[in-house]
Amino acid sequence: MADTDTKAILKVLTGLSGKLDLRAPAVGIVLAAGHGKRIKSETSKMLHEIWGVPTVQRVSNAVCRGLGTDNLITVTGVKAVEVAKAIGSGPHAVYAYQSEQRGTGHAVQCAMEMLGKRRYRGSILVSPGDVGLLNAATVRSLRRTFKRAHADMAVLTGRYEGDPNKNYFGRIIRVPDTSPDRGKILGIVEYKDILKMKPRARWVFQYNGRRYAFGRKELLEAREFNAGVFIYRADPLRRHLYDIKSDNVQGEIYLTDLIKIFVRRGLSVVAHVARDNAVSLGFNNKTVLKEMEAIARRRVYDRLRDIITIRDEDNFFVADEVVDDLVRMDRKGKPLDIVVDVGARVHKGAKLNYGVVIGRDAIIDGHVRFGRNVEIGNNALVTCYAHQKVVIGDNCSIMRGDMVKGQVTMGDNVRIESNVIMTGSDDWPVVVGDNVTIKGTTYIFGCTIEPDVDILHSVLIRKLVERIERRDGTVQPIRFYLPLAEGLDSIIPLDGPGDGPDS
Repeated sequence: MADTDTKAILKVLTGLSGKLDLRAPAVGIVLAAGHGKRIKSETSKMLHEIWGVPTVQRVSNAVCRGLGTDNLITVTGVKAVEVAKAIGSGPHAVYAYQSEQRGTGHAVQCAMEMLGKRRYRGSILVSPGDVGLLNAATVRSLRRTFKRAHADMAVLTGRYEGDPNKNYFGRIIRVPDTSPDRGKILGIVEYKDILKMKPRARWVFQYNGRRYAFGRKELLEAREFNAGVFIYRADPLRRHLYDIKSDNVQGEIYLTDLIKIFVRRGLSVVAHVARDNAVSLGFNNKTVLKEMEAIARRRVYDRLRDIITIRDEDNFFVADEVVDDLVRMDRKGKPLDIVVDVGARVHKGAKLNYGVVIGRDAIIDGHVRFGRNVEIGNNALVTCYAHQKVVIGDNCSIMRGDMVKGQVTMGDNVRIESNVIMTGSDDWPVVVGDNVTIKGTTYIFGCTIEPDVDILHSVLIRKLVERIERRDGTVQPIRFYLPLAEGLDSIIPLDGPGDGPDS
């Protein structure tokens, strides 16, 4: 990479960076420098989404919430600017740059430079950026184990129950049960390094003056694996981070080697076994990413299945923020009576209400505020930009295939029948009064429609539609209103004048 490119990247990263709070008890480091060649995509691996959110953003949120701080260092590398812009800025969030990917240990070295010369004395948590199923509860539990043990390092681990030949994680190696130090952690051996071993070779560890040797078969069959998330006391991390050597198959600086170094130096290392192995899943290909998406969907379904009706547990989407809101509503004790049909998608920003029905393959995207007993038909689209809002009153229906977009406000008892497109802009919002019916092939842009009006097969652009009451008490409907055509000079029959079948 040219120096000019590096300078440009650093300029962007600096502009997005805040300032770390060095008085806070914890700092999170998220490693997001890799691209992921096996994912076979021009999009950075870190920006591939799991349940609607880029994986690196999910990890960042879990780390910050779990630690109870917004102190965060994100290490970027390949497509650094895209990754950093996707995550965004924060008052205590900073970006480091790893110009050459030389391993996780090297990435942490880059991150530690962001702490400056002042000696930070809190705890430092390190997580890969692709473990998109990591959650705040797991981070909190890991930190709790770390603090209770007064340890210098804690590692998150899992238990592998399948065929050991398909376990591609690094193995956690402990002192055998026959030793007085049984159960103590000796180190981590990577799967690729195990495969490289010759049949008679032994992997040797030292602990408390004793020597422990393990053969290839013993290492391969070790069930406890490294989940890739670590927490350290800052002082020993800073002191020994540069002791890591690159004498491995990959020729990289493995952060996992710090366990062996800490043990050799007489420092305390403990493990916290995750309750759910899924939190350790990272992806290098589309297959695993799809598996992680399925796990995320199952988690959401499990949270909602006894609260609302989901027609198909394998084909729906409700954003995390919406799920949290539904759970809060449920705690009030009143039945929600909300239905999400097959293939329906409710994105971030939506605020559902009691009795809302979202039809098959309908999409709700943006700040959409629902009244009670609203029905959204099959294949309907209700959406707006981030700074806009769609407000729907009580007892409204937006029927099959309708599109409601932009800045739109509807009163109560509004019925939008099939094949209607309604768009409101910032300058020209749409305001629809109570008891309005709009149907037929109708397009409405930037209009104010007074209550009780019926509109059929019309095109209304920046109009005030008044409520005019007839002598018999009914309200005058609007039917077949079509503006004068423009651009007729540009429309010419392809067969030419006078060449038609009637000439």
